[in-house]
Parts: sequence; C-alpha cells; structure tokens
Amino acid sequence: MGGLIQSLTKKETDFIARQKMFFVATAPNEGKINLSPKGIDSFRVLNENQVIWLNLTGSGNETQAHVDENGRMTIMMCAFEGAPNILRLYGKATAILPKDAYWDKYIDLFPELGGTRQLILLDIKAIQNSCGFGVPYYDYKGERDTLGLWAEKKGKEGVREYQELKNTTSIDGKEIRID
Repeated sequence: MGGLIQSLTKKETDFIARQKMFFVATAPNEGKINLSPKGIDSFRVLNENQVIWLNLTGSGNETQAHVDENGRMTIMMCAFEGAPNILRLYGKATAILPKDAYWDKYIDLFPELGGTRQLILLDIKAIQNSCGFGVPYYDYKGERDTLGLWAEKKGKEGVREYQELKNTTSIDGKEIRID
C-alpha cells in the first residue's frame, strides 16, 4: 500500500488526464455505502487540492444525499492500460446545484451534456497511489450514448420530472435537495 501525500503533483494530474473512468464512494452516517462508476468527459482537476466532476442524472442520487449529510468522499481511478496504478483521492465534497452561486463559475469547464444534475467539488485532504498489480487490462472502446439519447428524448422538462420522481429520496430514505 502506498503512502499518503497531501497534494496532487504532475504525476497524479497526468494520470488523471488519461483516465476514461473513475469510481466515487460515499457513505451516510448510518446506512448503505454507495460506490458508483463514472465516465464521459466529466472530471476536472482545478488545482493541487481540488477536483470537480459533473454528475449526470441516474436511477438514484445517493452521492448527493451522502455529501449533503457529511461530505465524506473517496474517488478512485485505476490504470486499465499502461503501467499499473491505483489513485485514491480522499476529501470533503460539496454538491453544487444549478441554482447555487458557484454553478456558473464551474459549469463551463464541461461540455453540455443531457441529464446534467449537479457538480461535485472535492477538497482533497489526502491522496494515495498504490500498486494496482492485480488490476486487469481493459480496452477502451468508447462512451455509451444511452444517457444522452435518453435525456434528448425526454427533453429538459422530462429530465426534471424524472429527477423529481427518482432523485429526491435516497435508498435509506434521506431527502435530497434538487432545488
């Protein structure tokens, strides 16, 4: 297991830039842990101690429920090609909704994507690189277009209705703000 460092270096930033997928883990104070795979062009390094990612509409909204409750988050990236490596970013996250003051500051960092739900800003408290020797090789074949096609078919109002129906209560019964 690698040691902890406090800030991203060029090595980690370059590794992040090459990744097509990342994993987000959160947990409520009591209840089920959530671990979600993420992809698409949705991750940015802001500086040596902050990253931000664009969270798109899904069948649930556990990440935001947990972030609003306690902010604890771990982001993990694995090298599926090239030299083995696992990178973990530990920190305190904040959910930024379209109505929030910081939305306009960050949203232009990302392409316009259907189903956009919130931004998640992570203040990094610790970083860990570990070997990744057991992570298999995988070939990247491209992004799925399913979410974009779904959002396009529903339209902005339809996506909003879906979010109100499916994204306002966590699986543990916690209320989730969407406005």
